[in-house]
Amino acid sequence: MKIRIIGGAAAIVLGLLIALGPQLLFKVCEPMGKNFMKCHWSAQAEIGIGAVIAALGVALTLFAAYKTRLGLTIGILLSGILALLIPHVLIGGCAMESMPCRKIAFPAITVISILVLIGSGFYTAYLARKKA
Repeated sequence: MKIRIIGGAAAIVLGLLIALGPQLLFKVCEPMGKNFMKCHWSAQAEIGIGAVIAALGVALTLFAAYKTRLGLTIGILLSGILALLIPHVLIGGCAMESMPCRKIAFPAITVISILVLIGSGFYTAYLARKKA
C-alpha cells in the first residue's frame, strides 16, 4: 500500500510541475505583440499533459487492484513520453538558443519528463513482476 501512495504522490507532483512549471516557475518567452511563439504553444500543450499525469497519479493512489494500477502506470509512462516529445519534436520552441524557453523551460521539462519515465518504468516493472 505504501508504494501505491508514494508512486501516486510522485506522479501528482511531477505532473503538476509539467503543467504549471512553464507557466509559473520556468517561464517560456513572452508574446511578441499579438503573436505567440512556438514555445507558448508547447507550454500550453504541457498543461494538458501534466494534468493527465497528475490525474493518473490521483487514480493510482485510489485504486488498489493490481491490473488497474498497471494500466495507470503505463498511462503515466506514455504521457511522460509525450511530455518529452512536445518541446523537442512535436511543437518545438524558438530557433535562437539564447531564448528563455531553450535555456530554462525546455531543459526543466526534459528533466521532469525523464523522472516521470524512470519512475513509471520502475513502477510498471514492479507491478509486472508482482503479478498479484
